[in-house]
Amino acid sequence: MSAPLGRRGRVLFWDARAGARALLAVVSAVAVLQLASPVALGAGNLSASAVQDDPAATELAERYAPVIRLRAQEEPCGDGTPYRPMDITTLMDNSGVALRGPWHTNDLVGVAPAAVDLTDGLPQYHLDFPGNALDPGCGYEEWQREIGRNSEATVYARVVTDPARQGQIALQYWFFYVFNDWNNNHEGDWEMIQLVFDAPDAEAALATPPSVVGYSQHTGGERASWGSAKLEVVDGTHPVVYPAEGSHANFFGSALYLGRSAETGVGCDDTNGPHDEIWPQVAVVPTEPDAYLDEFPWLGFQGRWGERHEAFFNGPTGPNMKTQWTAPVRWGEDGWRDDAVTVPLPAAVGPNVTNTFCSVVAAGSNVLRRALDDPAPVLIGLGAVLALLVVAAARTRWVPDAPYPVVQRRAAGQLLAASARMYALNWRLMLGIGLVYLPVMALAGVAQWLLVRAANLEALAGPDGDQNAWVIATVLLVGEVISLLAYFSVLAAVSGVLDDLAQGQLPSLRAAYGRVAAALRPLTGVAGRIVLVVGLLLLLVVTSPLALVYAVRRAFAVPAVAIENRSARGALQRSRQLVRGRWWPVALLLTIVVGFGAVSGPLVGVVLLLVFGGLSFALVNIIAGLVYAVAIPFVALVMSYLFFDLKMREPVVEEVPVPVG
Repeated sequence: MSAPLGRRGRVLFWDARAGARALLAVVSAVAVLQLASPVALGAGNLSASAVQDDPAATELAERYAPVIRLRAQEEPCGDGTPYRPMDITTLMDNSGVALRGPWHTNDLVGVAPAAVDLTDGLPQYHLDFPGNALDPGCGYEEWQREIGRNSEATVYARVVTDPARQGQIALQYWFFYVFNDWNNNHEGDWEMIQLVFDAPDAEAALATPPSVVGYSQHTGGERASWGSAKLEVVDGTHPVVYPAEGSHANFFGSALYLGRSAETGVGCDDTNGPHDEIWPQVAVVPTEPDAYLDEFPWLGFQGRWGERHEAFFNGPTGPNMKTQWTAPVRWGEDGWRDDAVTVPLPAAVGPNVTNTFCSVVAAGSNVLRRALDDPAPVLIGLGAVLALLVVAAARTRWVPDAPYPVVQRRAAGQLLAASARMYALNWRLMLGIGLVYLPVMALAGVAQWLLVRAANLEALAGPDGDQNAWVIATVLLVGEVISLLAYFSVLAAVSGVLDDLAQGQLPSLRAAYGRVAAALRPLTGVAGRIVLVVGLLLLLVVTSPLALVYAVRRAFAVPAVAIENRSARGALQRSRQLVRGRWWPVALLLTIVVGFGAVSGPLVGVVLLLVFGGLSFALVNIIAGLVYAVAIPFVALVMSYLFFDLKMREPVVEEVPVPVG
């Protein structure tokens, strides 16, 4: 169509196309009756014209058809991958699909478009599925189950040459998913894998194995040579594909993959098991445009396979609009990487960059998605948070900010200001204390690695992985106890320094960690009890708020150990006694200060990853660890000053003399 049609014009246009479709259906039926002959085609839905176009291509497509392993979904709308590669015919003539024009947001051209309606190209048009990509809920999953009830998972195979690479052919398999449920939610999702043969045509390729295999991942891809250790092959010829949950990016193995660019995706792709294994039906697409448009008219569509939205929430274009459609070998040479970055454990110890990166990107995407869908609630929420911070800052006193005397009552602002000045006066000592955090965290990593090796954690990625979940829980529990002990060591050392200064003594790094060494047993007891109790409370949604209550009440157990030489049990009781009656102001201050300390390093790492995408995660984690080591002593100073403040606020209990006689 060269120009927009009016409302009446579009109706007439649609009615005319409906008549054309009916005539075409009659002609096609006669042609099929005349040409069809019974042919054994294996598992695929292979058309007669596809077979007659190139029987060798059909045989090649069947021989190397992929095996797809999707993350298993135990219950509808729960974790796992609900979407399967779809048969496009289920979308055609479907009353849930609308075709929208390029003129206005809601330019409805018609409902239930047929495949032949898309042949003319229609650039900038959109196929719109039922639902809202920015607020999907479970609607797309339920719709897919409804329309796909009587169809099988399907992939579209195509043997194609590259004009600039004579003597090589590419065997492509295209997958279509109805919804991309990841950091960039959008309707429709086209993915593919490609095998390259050093052969001039399909018939010659049947006599030689592929030279290289490439899997699409977001805007890029990953390669593996045929026979590579990372490439799983079933029955000698069928490559195994692991689509990531939500994004459907294709990977070679079962793991958590980290991306920080357009080529790798910004976020975390999860292909961990257990899996559902699918052997899809194969529909072979003829090579020549006239032939494939006759067999699959929808391949002429130049618009978007999904609802119109801004930026990366927009529906994708189809296979025929991709570089690999016409230059497949060159696309692989230019766009494929040799590997993908993985995380060796399902979660790592402490507030590290990788965990924070996954969470921050997902949370930021959710906020942006909700802001685009309905900006008012998001703006109101952000405004409320900002207002609370402004009010809290205005209601406290910030001066005088003198760090001495150590033991005195201070407002929240004075606590922060005094801690900052004390840090500046003793920055070498504070940095020395903070840097000790790094080897303790390294010890946590070694302990986890030893447990992983002892338990053969790699086996947990298989279908029976859920039976060994206790191993993962043990690994993470040990890591969290050591991580918390590292933080407690810094807090105890800083508390000791502040106690020495309160008594007029000159502190030193050796003396500070001498106290830590002497109190290691009660500190370990405090760390173990807090991790255990908080972990148990977090198991159930109804008890989760109690975890925060418990953590705030026990927050000053470490200063009680370091300053008052209490046992683990006595220190926990002492902390609860100090917080009694002041839980809310203490909780607010700790949320701000401890939260700042916990996320400082990881957030710096996230920024580095987003700004400098080429940095390795190992380097970024080291940088984030250094930032964390610098920030934690400040947190410990605030906690120690607050400990003395709470002691000053304790009610004085006068001793009543006992009568004699």
